[in-house]
Amino acid sequence: MKREILAATFCALTAFGAVAQTSTTAPTPSPNANADKNAPLPGANSFTEGQAKSRLEANGYSAVTALKKDDNGVWKGKATHSGQQVNVGVDYRGNITRN
Repeated sequence: MKREILAATFCALTAFGAVAQTSTTAPTPSPNANADKNAPLPGANSFTEGQAKSRLEANGYSAVTALKKDDNGVWKGKATHSGQQVNVGVDYRGNITRN
């Protein structure tokens, strides 16, 4: 009986741990380019153009245009921030850069 209870408890905890570690959303990286001093980071970018645009808009950018993914997997385009038109980038981690 104790063995059955231990086995059931183990299965329940193992299943809970697997569920707790499963995520269907990407981690939410900091929108600040200073979050990673090497941003934009090259890599396989899984963001769609729409997701990159939404990320920029959620972080105070408007009038986002001309988004294109470059050879390093970084979405680059133009946007307005604090009344100024700036060049922006969104890397595979979601880091936002501007120059």
